Order: sequence, then C-alpha cells, then structure tokens
Amino acid sequence: MSSPEQWTHPEPGEGPAARAAQPSPEQVIAGLRATTEGGAELTQLLTPEGERVASPQFDRYVADIDGEALRGLYRDMVLVRRADREANAMQRQGQLGIWVPLLGQEAAQIGSGRALRKQDMAFPSYREHGVAYARGIDFRELMGIFRCTDHGNWDFKAHGFHPYTIVIGNQVLNATGYAMGQKFEGKVGDEDGEATIVYFGDGATSQGDVHEGFVWSAVYDAPLVFFCQNNQWAISEPTERQSRLPLYQRARGYGFPGIRVDGNDVLACLAVTRWALDECRHGNGPVLIEAFTYRMDAHTTTDDPTRYRLSDELEAWKLKDPIERVRAYLARNGHADQPYFDRIQAEADQFAADLREFTFNMPEPPPERVFANVYAEPSAALDAQREEYLAYLSGFATAGER
Repeated sequence: MSSPEQWTHPEPGEGPAARAAQPSPEQVIAGLRATTEGGAELTQLLTPEGERVASPQFDRYVADIDGEALRGLYRDMVLVRRADREANAMQRQGQLGIWVPLLGQEAAQIGSGRALRKQDMAFPSYREHGVAYARGIDFRELMGIFRCTDHGNWDFKAHGFHPYTIVIGNQVLNATGYAMGQKFEGKVGDEDGEATIVYFGDGATSQGDVHEGFVWSAVYDAPLVFFCQNNQWAISEPTERQSRLPLYQRARGYGFPGIRVDGNDVLACLAVTRWALDECRHGNGPVLIEAFTYRMDAHTTTDDPTRYRLSDELEAWKLKDPIERVRAYLARNGHADQPYFDRIQAEADQFAADLREFTFNMPEPPPERVFANVYAEPSAALDAQREEYLAYLSGFATAGER
C-alpha cells in the first residue's frame, strides 16, 4: 500500500478494497498507523520529544515566538488543563450537569486561539474552553453553561467569541453567514482585515451543516477558517468509519485549500492558523485546517470510552502529550527550570481552587433572567411574556404566605 491513509481503497494490485465496515487485517494496521502518525502531510514544528523542526513555509509565522512567548503558551495550556480536570471532578460530584473534557487538545485550542486578532470572531462548538480562555473570557463564566444556570454571559462581540453551540455542526452555518457579512461589508482585503474561525470535530464533518458551510463560503470567498479538531473519535465511531480520505483533503472538492497540522504541537497550530487567518483577511479564504490530535478523556462525562477504544491506543498518544513536548523544549534550551515549572503548577492549582470555590457558591439567577438578551432591540411581546411569567410565579409565593 503506497500510503497508510488509503486503507479503504488500496492502489491497483495491492489487494481488494475493504468491504463496508469490514477492513482486512492489513488495512486495519494501515489505518491505525495513519491514526497515530498523521501521515506524510502532517505539519509539525515541535516533535513529541520537544525538538524543533524547521519549516520553510511556516517558520516566519512564529518568528516572534521566543523563549518568553513559548513559556506563555506553556502556562496557558497548564492552566486550561488544570481547570478542565477540576470541572470534570466537579461534575462527578454533582456540581455540574455535564462537562465536555478537552484533555489532550490543549495545543490545538491555545495555538489557534492565540493566533486570532482582536477584530476576528470565533465560533465554538461545546469543547473550546481553551479558545475561550485565549479570547480573554474568565473561565468561571463557562461554569453557568454546564451548571445549567445560563447560556454564557460574556460580551460576545467584545471578546470575539460566539456562544457555545450544542447542535453538532450548526455553528459552521452561523460562522459562514458571519464571514460572508465581513466580506460584503468590505472588512477584508488587507493586513487590517477581519477573519472568522469556526471549530468542530471530526464527527461534525458528517453533518450536512458543515458541507453547506463549505459550499457557501467557497462560492462567496468568505474569510473563514474551518478548524477541525480531529480527535479520532466521533463519540464511539473512529475517523476511518467516517471518511475514505483524510479530512483535510475534503477541501479540494469545494475549491479551497486544506492542511493537516499536528494538533498536539502548539507551535505548529499557532503558525498554521496565523497563515490561514492571514489568507482569509486578505480575501483568499476559506481554508480548512485539520488539527490531528486525540481526545484523552471521554466525549462528555456521560460517555464511557473504555467500551469502544483500546487502552493501548490511549497509552500511545500519551507519549505525544502537547504540554510535555513544550516542557521538554523549554528545559532543553534553557528557557525554563524546575522552579519555573513548579510556580506554574502552583498557579494552576490556585486557578482550579478559585474555580471550584466560585462554582460551589454560584448564586441561582433570578427567573426574569431567561428573558434577557433575547433580542437586540426592546420587544413589547417579550416584555408582556416576562410580566405574565413573573405574575404567575408571584402567585405561588402569595399562596405560601396564607
């Protein structure tokens, strides 16, 4: 077989194609190799061992990332991971209704999130806690969503970060419309132009909304970066059950570029996303990025990944940990020492403790809050509904006083 990524359809003379959902042993091995290695087209700047890889195409996009800047990226990932673990524990203790872990995807989210400029807009799914953090949103503001008290209270426009989207793939249509608006309003075409990025997983690429977004953004040259975090599992279905080709190659069919980046390499994610956003803000979009990473935890806290994946696969990916490779690079090149790493860990522990304290003592919102931020302009109909609902609730209070 000429490429492990062609496991479903071998080259002529290499044997029969796999039957639906029933690959041959050789094809299974090739598919697993593609899953763990990412293939020859993988863009990587920092190896799992923490060694720098030169890239004539992308080095210039991280020329400003010196030791201090890389320490900052390391700190971002450590804090986000620690907060994620704390939130996961709080859900198990009944403090959150559900949690969507990002464990293992810190580099993809921090790298791409830090590539955004203030004027850009990001559309997340429900796992982009690291991107939210990179956009300046207090991590505590995410807790209300998962404690089921609100839908997110940050200023979406000021932070350039849209509310979380629960419906799989729907945010791609929202982002496409927003990016088309940027194009129609003449906000692209030069270095100061705007761009949009939308996040989704490998499973969402099987949704019609995503493909409609591809079509419309291509037709209108929308300044939109499609950022697919391929964490290898769409809940319980592996990527090779969803596509006959690597996901980034799907962009060809719609007429725009696609690229696969090592999603566990924060430096590569930063560089590739900067490049893609630059293409978009200059009017050359859209672009599809497939961040080749791995979900180290469950899909959500309602999922049991031990029912559908092997522990050997998880152990193999632990060797590619996004945080450890940065730590190795910093230590090897004299940019950080053990006291520095200890300080960051202590800061992360305090970050998690503050998050826990806030969540345990989060006040219940007043009932009228459900009517807030529904429309941009005042609505007489909504006002009437609010007054009727409050009057209904007050009747219960009056009955209790008798």
